[in-house]
Amino acid sequence: MNLTLLKSLLEEVKRGEIEVDEALDSLKTLPFEDIGHATIDHHRHLRLGFPEVIFGEGKSDEDIISIMQSMSEKGENILVTRIHKEKAQRVKEAFPDAKYHPKPNAITMVNQEIKEGGRGTVLVISAGTSDIPVAEEALLTAYMMGNKVDRLYDVGVAGIHRLMSRMKRLFDASVLVVVAGMEGALPSVVGGLVAKPIIAVPTSIGYGANFGGITALLGMLNSCAPGVAVTNIDNGFGAGYIASLINRV
Repeated sequence: MNLTLLKSLLEEVKRGEIEVDEALDSLKTLPFEDIGHATIDHHRHLRLGFPEVIFGEGKSDEDIISIMQSMSEKGENILVTRIHKEKAQRVKEAFPDAKYHPKPNAITMVNQEIKEGGRGTVLVISAGTSDIPVAEEALLTAYMMGNKVDRLYDVGVAGIHRLMSRMKRLFDASVLVVVAGMEGALPSVVGGLVAKPIIAVPTSIGYGANFGGITALLGMLNSCAPGVAVTNIDNGFGAGYIASLINRV
């Protein structure tokens, strides 16, 4: 349940506007709700500050729709990751207010105003344009979690002057997410330039010796630059989530 809605519910009970039994009925699905094919953690927003995220891969459109319906009834903002265009179109037919984001293959639906907070800006950087889908997943996640976000794309080491000419944006950011494929060198470069937390995201983009992102992953794990932490391959969602936790006041 959304924290704002819960506070409002308790205030209504305090003022005598609703009965205690009615309030209890509203809370009957805490901490979770079993809808048959899924068990939805409605308590997660209260524990962690952000509702459960729907992982779209492997779920039918009917499954996603039923989960979204349950979450919407509780006033939760919704983020669906890894959902391809055809499935997303069927979901949008059920939820016209939902928005499909084609680059990260994600759906968002805002049921409660997203209040921007955090210590500063989460800056998402991509080495190349082929890394943008993963970068956009990180950016969208951080945004949905209430962060001010910014993007800086296609500034990889093959043309490092593109990055160096935008140094002020790196210095102004609070947390940086750096997404790179191929040999995965960019996070080390950024880590040597700024004294900010850096979440490195290896992508599966690259030629044969990239081994589907393994080369970039190992390169980032072996970075000589301090302050660089690494997520799994193509895990933009995880990077955006971690960046948000770091950026919290």
